[in-house]
Amino acid sequence: MRLSILSKSLLLTGLLAFAAAASAQKTQLLVYTALETDQLKAYQEGFNKSYPDIELKWVRDSTGVITAKLLAEKANPQADAVMGVAASSLALMDKQGMLIPYAPLNLDAIMSQYRDKKQPPAWFGMDVWGATVCFNTVEAKKKNIPKPETWQDLTKPAYKGQIVMPNPASSGTGYFDVVAWLTLFGDKDGKGGGWKFMDGLHQNIAQYTHSGSKPCNMAGSGEFVVGISFEYRANSNKAKGAPIDLVFPKEGLGWDLEAFAIHKGTKKLDAAKKLADWASSKDAMLLYGKNFAITAQPGVAAPLANVPKDYEARLVKLDFNYAAEQRERILKEWTARYDGKTEKR
Repeated sequence: MRLSILSKSLLLTGLLAFAAAASAQKTQLLVYTALETDQLKAYQEGFNKSYPDIELKWVRDSTGVITAKLLAEKANPQADAVMGVAASSLALMDKQGMLIPYAPLNLDAIMSQYRDKKQPPAWFGMDVWGATVCFNTVEAKKKNIPKPETWQDLTKPAYKGQIVMPNPASSGTGYFDVVAWLTLFGDKDGKGGGWKFMDGLHQNIAQYTHSGSKPCNMAGSGEFVVGISFEYRANSNKAKGAPIDLVFPKEGLGWDLEAFAIHKGTKKLDAAKKLADWASSKDAMLLYGKNFAITAQPGVAAPLANVPKDYEARLVKLDFNYAAEQRERILKEWTARYDGKTEKR
């Protein structure tokens, strides 16, 4: 039976009205994140399998930029939740009363060292991301540059002008590197061995980037021989054919947690709690484990190619409170000493 033009028009109008009503019923959550862009789709799809009535709207940038944005908006908060931002940043926000404590459904499955110690916690970890050096074997051979084994190796003259690393003021990867070096070699208010190491490293730095991924991308493309980055990007680039070896310096590795928190001021608390429940679930951890060697729930992540089996044991002992409380002082000192080599935005 043929429909008249009027009938078709009414049918179309009805379908559009139904679609609009369905869309209007969806709750939109504004989620601030520093997750890699190539991870967001899988996480969003995983969440929507459990909660199809909640739409995630991402505001994405590097960790330092997102942290600064959240702090700047403290008096007029915009975000409903924060997902995949460094736990050291969330610890700082917690101290400023910016988070809503919440115990997600799967909290007991998350290892105690990977979550806030308070009950209920202000934040919980999703996965560990840690330091890796991307070393371009092809360019190194051309330039007769040896493969480094330690952080201290990178202060040797052979690496002059061949190293790129993230700026700690804009990159969470850069910040955990600096915190790790101060932990390993000493801080002492700008006079310790960690600062002396960074003075030496700075002599060999070609550029500080605003992204934790970019140094590994630059090393992979042959722009520079050494890119100080993190294991997800290093492993991903090598899998795509980049001529790099992954180096895990012997002294110890900087790291932080990609973590989740509900932002104080949200008017969509029930939906934010559902996202927290999912983000702490085994289903979510399985997705994180495709990218990272260590998830906050133990025994979930499958071994990653090119990442050593004892990777977790190589991580430096991280004090989240130190990383949060000393952030302003450390970044002020670092900027005064080294910022002249930072790339222009």
